[in-house]
Amino acid sequence: MSISEAGEQNKRAWEHRAYEFWSRQYGKPEDFAVRLIENPLEQLKKHKSYFDNIDGKKIANLCGSNGRKAVPLALLGAEVTVFDISEENKQYALELAAHAKTSIEYIVTDLYDIDQIKYGGFFDILYLEGGILHYFHDLNRLMSLLLSMLKVDGLLVLSDFHPFRKCITKKTDGQYQVEDNYFNEEIHSGDVAFKHFFAEQEQENFPEVRVRHYTISEIINASIAAGFKLQKFEEHRGWNGENIPWEFTIAARK
Repeated sequence: MSISEAGEQNKRAWEHRAYEFWSRQYGKPEDFAVRLIENPLEQLKKHKSYFDNIDGKKIANLCGSNGRKAVPLALLGAEVTVFDISEENKQYALELAAHAKTSIEYIVTDLYDIDQIKYGGFFDILYLEGGILHYFHDLNRLMSLLLSMLKVDGLLVLSDFHPFRKCITKKTDGQYQVEDNYFNEEIHSGDVAFKHFFAEQEQENFPEVRVRHYTISEIINASIAAGFKLQKFEEHRGWNGENIPWEFTIAARK
């Protein structure tokens, strides 16, 4: 399967009832907007420190999904452009921005197809978070693309699921066990992230996604090979404070 075919399959999956899921998960856009207006910086959670004094900064939120990070950034004064593959994500995000009385630009596209004539060297900050790297099957190409979009000395903030997470499964007794698939390079089919939030009988109709998981060294080395200058690497605990690596954040400069 080519990159473009995989992208089309992932697009189908992320346009299947995504708006409905976001409305269930975060509330209707008009209700979620109220919470964002109250404290936009808090919505950036562990990444707050990267977004001090961003008034007037050009920020690209790549794979920006439903706008839950883009809208707070816009409320803080940034000029935000979201690049994402899903029209349903766009619908929710633009409604969210409108109810928050701010604006974002939202471009529905495969990241590989971003207009490099228009957006080459354009952004002060690139922000990617929430588990997106596994959708891209050529990591070196992706990192080179990201570097090209930044201004000189621009900042990349890349946060994703920790690669070790794919080796961890939770047993029925609440304990975790480790599986031996860390170095698996296979591109395989999987469930779209929100599938299991729907009733079991409904899940049969959900399109699958095509994913490729990476090791932490592959991610770091791809960023170095592209020309990024690493500033900081952080590992984060599980969402409930579990003593296991669940996510990571890379901060790097062009």
